Amino acid sequence: MTTHQGGCLCGACRYETRAEPIRVTICHCKFCQRATGTAYMVEPIFERGAFAFIKGTPAIYALQSAGSGKTVNVHFCQTCGTKLSLTFERWPDICGIYAGTFDQPDWFDITPEQSKQIFIDEARADSILAPGLPTFGQHASQNDGTPIAPVFHDRPHQVGKIRS
Repeated sequence: MTTHQGGCLCGACRYETRAEPIRVTICHCKFCQRATGTAYMVEPIFERGAFAFIKGTPAIYALQSAGSGKTVNVHFCQTCGTKLSLTFERWPDICGIYAGTFDQPDWFDITPEQSKQIFIDEARADSILAPGLPTFGQHASQNDGTPIAPVFHDRPHQVGKIRS
């Protein structure tokens, strides 16, 4: 069994994963930009049963997704405010982890077989997309679950013209 731990800045909240991520999402949406304070979020996704808080009880901020209209729950430390994980009304059996909160944030692979880049339409113009990963203008599927065809780039790809 693969076990990895992580937590918040102050140490009041700690979590553990007990499996490999089922996929990794690199999200460029405005929500993720604001939530991370950076250009995108790296979010390994786990089955809910493979994730548990082992110390502390995070607070939850519920937000209605502009894309799906479904609730997204942000789990964060009540003391220091570190965002730790996400749960979704749309996908109740999974949770996403803010990758930078792992004790070893690069322990999982990002490969074309299990990763995707989403909300490219909202990405910063200076964002460089990794080659070989499936990319999507918005989500990878429609609200009813119908898959959307990805776009692939065979070399690093700059999203758009950099504003001057």
